Amino acid sequence: MMTIPSPAKAEKAPRELFKNIAYDELRSRFDNRFYPPGTFLSERQLAEELGMSKTPVKAALERLELEGFITVSPQSGIVVRELSLDEITQMYEIRLALDAFVLRSLAGRLTSEQLAKWELNLERYAAAEGKPELLREAVLLDAEFHLLPSQFLGNKLIINTMQQFSVQIFQVINRVFSRLPSRVSQSLIEHREIVEAVRQGKGDLARELAEIHLRVGHEVLVQAFEEAMK
Repeated sequence: MMTIPSPAKAEKAPRELFKNIAYDELRSRFDNRFYPPGTFLSERQLAEELGMSKTPVKAALERLELEGFITVSPQSGIVVRELSLDEITQMYEIRLALDAFVLRSLAGRLTSEQLAKWELNLERYAAAEGKPELLREAVLLDAEFHLLPSQFLGNKLIINTMQQFSVQIFQVINRVFSRLPSRVSQSLIEHREIVEAVRQGKGDLARELAEIHLRVGHEVLVQAFEEAMK
């Protein structure tokens, strides 16, 4: 027998759907820098652009504010923001510490299933390499590469921390790859070296490789900030 949803549930589903549609579309625009940093936005403007009411747009903007894409204040309204150099540096410092611990803990302990999942990430990354139209895919795969070891280790606090940073990390990687497209190919090489070191049980080497990998990305962003200030 078919179950007929209650009016309340039937009404809630479309609301959730529109909220997700609004978020996905706005998130894509921010990822692709459709709205440059410093741009002023309004709920009415965005609702008209998306062809929907202000309610789902407002919900999407609240989520995007938590993720650091915009700031909202009674004085300034909605303003597109950009991660500061200090925020990016702090993020890299946390990632360095977490990656070092996780990779050393996993060295020589990966199951065949975990290794296969990590290598699948590398294969998909290689398929996106050198294809500008798949840059977003490469960014997502890069972020996934760094999240997978935490999931393999199973430390819930580390997983939660990495997931909380995932959106900001995506922004950072996106800027690195947009700034230096050749970094995608080099990053893939470095990822493969890290996986091989962990597979062979060389925890200290894996930590060292990860540190070099992250520091290069940080240096690219620092250079971009310095040039923008000139």
